[in-house]
Amino acid sequence: MVAEVLVPTETEIETEVAAWAPVSRWGDHAAAVAVWAVALGVAAMLLWIVGDVIIGAMGGMAKASSDASWWAFFTQAPRALGVKGGIGSVLVSTAMILAVCLSVALPLGLGTAVLLTETGATRGDARLARAVRRSLDVLAGVPSIVFGLFGSVLFCEVMGMGFSIKAGGLTLACMVLPIFIRAAEDGLRSVPEAWRHGATALGLSRSASLRRVVLPAAIPGLAVAFVLGVGRALAETAALLFTAGTVTRMPGSLDDSGRALSVHIYELAMFVNGGEPAAYRSAAVLVVLLLGINLAAATVARKYTLRNR
Repeated sequence: MVAEVLVPTETEIETEVAAWAPVSRWGDHAAAVAVWAVALGVAAMLLWIVGDVIIGAMGGMAKASSDASWWAFFTQAPRALGVKGGIGSVLVSTAMILAVCLSVALPLGLGTAVLLTETGATRGDARLARAVRRSLDVLAGVPSIVFGLFGSVLFCEVMGMGFSIKAGGLTLACMVLPIFIRAAEDGLRSVPEAWRHGATALGLSRSASLRRVVLPAAIPGLAVAFVLGVGRALAETAALLFTAGTVTRMPGSLDDSGRALSVHIYELAMFVNGGEPAAYRSAAVLVVLLLGINLAAATVARKYTLRNR
């Protein structure tokens, strides 16, 4: 005996779809409202933080002495524990620490990302790639204070660098590497595989394909990795307290101790009486630096995105 199979008619299907249509539309509207609410909340939080910092910085300048100006603030060295004077030496120390960090993190990070995505060393051994990625994920979640203690022992004591800009920059490089590598790997993986096959079909070697096709196409993703790395380095405080020190004098070399901008803000806000106005001014400079770097990276990424189209 063959069981009878009931097939709904076209009219029954249309009736069922029409019955569920209002529910589906209501769900779409609710999801859209939720997404917009989250997006507006994030934007409002950013505007709140930036606005509070800018207002505090302008109020601090208004309360400063009559000879104070933003130019003097950028060029003079801190005085009276940072309450007076400027942040000239602090900016120089920050730039030197960031230069050491990026000079180590960028080539090592990009090379590791290329190893994970483009070479046969990991494509042929998925276990090696998984082990490397898992290690990077673990390192990305390690607290900065642990990196600071590690850098203090390895760079300051074992390698004999002491409290120095070099030790601080190398410690930051260790912190930035996991984030930069994973973001750079995502950027390289965003390049369509067909582009690689097309380059190979045209007779390009693997290195030429990487240099002329893959890396230019991955510039937007690499720009995101750069912004994440620089943001992590500029905003770091705990690790630099153990490695670069808190000296406010102008550094003469990478072997000198120096105070980074984030450390300067922390010291003024936590340990100096009357240091809040100067901390707000320094925080405004840090926020402007981060926004400027983000804008520059976004401009470069947009340029290469339009070119690849």
